[in-house]
Amino acid sequence: MIAFVWNLLLALMWVILTGNIGGLNLIFGFLVGYLVLGVMQRQVPILRGYTKRLPKLFAFAVFFIKELIQANLTVAFDIITPVWHMKPGVIAYRLDAETEVEITLVANFISMTPGTLSLDVSDDRRVLYIHAMFLDDEEELRKNIKNLERRVLKVLR
Repeated sequence: MIAFVWNLLLALMWVILTGNIGGLNLIFGFLVGYLVLGVMQRQVPILRGYTKRLPKLFAFAVFFIKELIQANLTVAFDIITPVWHMKPGVIAYRLDAETEVEITLVANFISMTPGTLSLDVSDDRRVLYIHAMFLDDEEELRKNIKNLERRVLKVLR
């Protein structure tokens, strides 16, 4: 996170030094800052792994946008059609996430996807209770949530 903030600061410094406040110049400054931090990460321990984490973040963003569109289309189809296809239910999902930040992000990404909602976390922080609108196949839902959790943890760890 600190490396990302440094990257943003370097991008802003680039914009200030060039005098061009355009969006493309900011993106170019971000890329220049990314390269600078990539070179510096061997000498500065706090920057280690940053150049590997940022591509994972972009891959996760593409994955989540795809999942978001697919879930929206499923819910919209169920609303538009006269026959209700939903079979709501609650499941207990065993978490691989360990820290509070990891658990919070996994729960929030589950809740941001239409058709699912994180309800509660157990006291020992090992089980997440999830409400799903379409609980036709519980194992398929668990597989999809496991995939989402794995990708979130890949970005964070």
